[in-house]
Amino acid sequence: MNFKNILYYIIAASIMFGGCSHTAPYRHEDGMAWNTLYHITYQCEEDLGDSIILVLNEIDRSLSPFNDGSVVARINRNLSDSVDSHFTRVYEESRRINRESEGAFDPTLAPLIRAWGFGEGHKVSADTLRLDSLLQLVGIARTEISGTRLIKENPPIEFNFSALAKGYGVDCIAEMLQNNGVANYLVEVGGEIRLAGVNESGKPWTVGIDRPEFDSKPGETVEKISLSEGAIATSGNYRNFHEKEGGRFGHTISPVTGRPVESDVISATVIAPTCMEADALATCCMVVGSEAALNLCTRLRAAVMLIKADMEVVSNPAFRAFTGVNGPGAEPGTADRD
Repeated sequence: MNFKNILYYIIAASIMFGGCSHTAPYRHEDGMAWNTLYHITYQCEEDLGDSIILVLNEIDRSLSPFNDGSVVARINRNLSDSVDSHFTRVYEESRRINRESEGAFDPTLAPLIRAWGFGEGHKVSADTLRLDSLLQLVGIARTEISGTRLIKENPPIEFNFSALAKGYGVDCIAEMLQNNGVANYLVEVGGEIRLAGVNESGKPWTVGIDRPEFDSKPGETVEKISLSEGAIATSGNYRNFHEKEGGRFGHTISPVTGRPVESDVISATVIAPTCMEADALATCCMVVGSEAALNLCTRLRAAVMLIKADMEVVSNPAFRAFTGVNGPGAEPGTADRD
């Protein structure tokens, strides 16, 4: 048998036995990571549960601010200036969205997040004079990556990638599934979703979006979207907020003012090619308000649906293309599995 014949049989065997066939079973993986729940459905002959855990742990070691040994935690404490591929990918996407949003998105808000009482173990303590000094430590443009080193203009600058790290982790799991030949899957971590193909019934995945409720209980489904490729992320101020002096403010901080945003948007859902982009854009929408949010997402060819403070629902044409069914039906905030 000559070399060409050997190569032919190797390729044929890879096609026949590699990957995951359309007759393979659908598998379900559920658990907790990054202080939130995850639910993953995928079609494959092979059980990839261990690989999913490996990806989750790898992302934690790079991007978790609560892991003292993570890359981002060591950079924040100036114990290291070395970055890995995960840090670099979220950093570069953050720079891009920061430019596109004219500064509305910025992952260097850690001092302000803590000052307003949204960091772990912290209480509200911000005041105008202190905010002025803290704003000097904010701005991703004051940093750069050179090779595998992060350079800060000011050493106290810190990173908190929470506005897109979860979405990035979803993307990494999806990439792992694809690399193992999985064509049909839905990955959901803390409500952020990336999917491809069809569900167990052979139909596009259907995702329900909650109507905001301020009592921390899931609301009714305000919209259902149906798609076979892409990512979905939602950001909102209606569950993570503080009460003070008879008022209420949410956890989204403006990089410009240093204060919790005053916006007519209380919930933003974005559909984009990657969950990292959808996650970041959803946060932007909360900062810039409804009109600018619609313009931003349309310019970046992302689909967006906004729920305003008066409960009016607005969306761009790209989003409406995915809404085949209105009203309740899908489980709130999740995707139908069949």
